[in-house]
Amino acid sequence: MGRLIYSMITSLDGYAEAEEGGLGRAADDPEVHTFVNDLFRPVGTYLYGRRMYETMVYWETVEPGPEVPPHILQYAEDWRAAQKVVYSTTLPAPSSERTRIERSFDPDAVRRLKEESDHDLTVDGPNLAAQAIRAGLVDDYHLFITTSVVGGGKRFFPDDVRLDLDLVEERSFPDSGVLYARYRAR
Repeated sequence: MGRLIYSMITSLDGYAEAEEGGLGRAADDPEVHTFVNDLFRPVGTYLYGRRMYETMVYWETVEPGPEVPPHILQYAEDWRAAQKVVYSTTLPAPSSERTRIERSFDPDAVRRLKEESDHDLTVDGPNLAAQAIRAGLVDDYHLFITTSVVGGGKRFFPDDVRLDLDLVEERSFPDSGVLYARYRAR
């Protein structure tokens, strides 16, 4: 049975998406990116909303070249190998291989997907993740906390839920100031 993981870069004040500007230097740190690669290489399926999918489909197009670092090529290879499920009422067709579109988020279907999977799954993007959290589907939370305070935007956790979590792992990345924290649902 696969575990459902929710992971995103977050600001120090808990936002996964800032109203204005970026969330900090986490994505630019090769050490953080390599860690993410290793952490998510076993993922077999990514669950996306349309907006997150349109951001992530970039990885379908990454090609080797002298200016492309090995950690970027590795992530692109791993991403292309995984299945993708995109929840969208407006996206007419996927623009990547191994991708299907679902018109609505069905918690029971995701529960079955977890039960039938030999690999972990991720739910990506704060809006879609909020639906999975409310349905009690998320097993693990991986936060990559930046040094930025952004003051507003979309929160990593939805405001209307209560969760009790156990800290399972933590790590710091001194070059970027990023803190990684992995929590498991009780």
